[in-house]
Amino acid sequence: MNANPLHDDSAEEYVPAGEDQVAERLAAMDEDEANLRAESLRAGLADYDLDDEDAALLAGELEDDGEYVAPAPDPVVAIVGRPNVGKSSLVNRILGRREAVVEDTPGVTRDRVAYKAEWNGRRFTLVDTGGWEHDARGIHSRVADQAEIAVDVADAVMLVVDATVGITATDEAVVKMLRRKKKPVIVVANKVDDIQNEADASVLWNLGLGEPHPVSALHGRGTGDMLDAVMEVLPEHSAYAALDAGGGPRRVALIGRPNVGKSSLLNKLAGSDRVVVDDLAGTTRDPVDELIELGGKTWRFVDTAGIRRRQHMAQGADFYASLRTQAALEKAEVAVVLLAVDEVLSEQDVRILQLAVDSGRALVLAFNKWDLLDDERRRYLELEIERDLAHVAWAPRVNISARTGWHKDRLVPALETSLENWDRRIPTGKLNAFLGELVAAHPHPVRGGKQPRILFATQASSRPPKFVLFTTGFLDPGYRRFITRRLRETFDFEGTPIEVSMRVREKRSRKK
Repeated sequence: MNANPLHDDSAEEYVPAGEDQVAERLAAMDEDEANLRAESLRAGLADYDLDDEDAALLAGELEDDGEYVAPAPDPVVAIVGRPNVGKSSLVNRILGRREAVVEDTPGVTRDRVAYKAEWNGRRFTLVDTGGWEHDARGIHSRVADQAEIAVDVADAVMLVVDATVGITATDEAVVKMLRRKKKPVIVVANKVDDIQNEADASVLWNLGLGEPHPVSALHGRGTGDMLDAVMEVLPEHSAYAALDAGGGPRRVALIGRPNVGKSSLLNKLAGSDRVVVDDLAGTTRDPVDELIELGGKTWRFVDTAGIRRRQHMAQGADFYASLRTQAALEKAEVAVVLLAVDEVLSEQDVRILQLAVDSGRALVLAFNKWDLLDDERRRYLELEIERDLAHVAWAPRVNISARTGWHKDRLVPALETSLENWDRRIPTGKLNAFLGELVAAHPHPVRGGKQPRILFATQASSRPPKFVLFTTGFLDPGYRRFITRRLRETFDFEGTPIEVSMRVREKRSRKK
């Protein structure tokens, strides 16, 4: 396998000159001194042009003492319906741009399914349920099963029906599923291109889901009234997309490519055969939540279907396996990525790992089938890890055997470490003291006769930890990576991604 294509090393690295005593100086500094320094730096921001978002961030920064509460997620709207009713055209119409792939073929797979949307100043997430393979045998039940995935995490549902065709058996199967879910449903009668076709829409009252809204996704006719109706039933924040962070069992997504041993591991952890295990890759289709006692605690494990191919290449059940993996990550707090050591690390392994990193969840790497490892393979494995997993060197590694249960107990301390650091907040005084000492020891290189300065820093959020630096100019990517690495080392962020972003601000012009 080639070096990891998902990790950009093209930017020139910043190489610090010599050692420093940053950690020692920070340890010797008391909290009052650090806070005084930070207050002075913060006061200095008054000389710079700040926008409303900056002000909100800094206002929140003053409330560091309380436990961080993640911002409530936008409400979620699922678009469901049988193939070729115009769901993708409707998505594009709502977004105001061509985002979803549209072809005059039932069941065209798409490479994206969730989109950020806005209507009359209200933001929401739109989830499209396209992508199943067209199977004439039993397609109505397949469509209903697949739509159910999106409906489970939605606050409201748009059921799209082709008004020119009328109600089909597939539509009735979807309606049956929607009634079970008891979610608000807006019936969308699509392909009503003019007033003469509006009579076609009235037939959809027979679905028993309320007033049908006649629209033409192709021409935009009626979509405004339809979205107004959606906004009426949509809550301010999602009731389903939020993390279960309020004292319940910590949620663990078990992910990895097919046949890597996820189901076997879950069965071994649960102490019984709860999940079907077969040598055929990709046996698991539905995620199976399991409450499992480990290390004296209850954990909620989600065993997810393996990802076989790139999502936009996946067809049918594999496409939905990929969606379920993403859905599990969204609901989880920590991801355990299972890697099989008896095979060469593949691009697919790295891609799945990147999915976990991009989700912002805490991370643990579990190397499975360790009992099958011989000395020669061990040497090559270490080289592969160094080459292909260097960008996640911060994740705890656990060597296990899902088949025998060997070392399964080592998962618990790794999970606890990653979650503790994922939740971590650094006091503003200590953060700014750290950066002050670091920059003094290793100043940013001068570029074009200028040297950007860090004016002030704050931790915008945790879960995962995100830091914002107010600066007088752009920091080189290599220097930002240097700061990120030293943040990890100094404050122990093992097991969690961390993000360092900049806000470049100019000095306020003084009126004479």
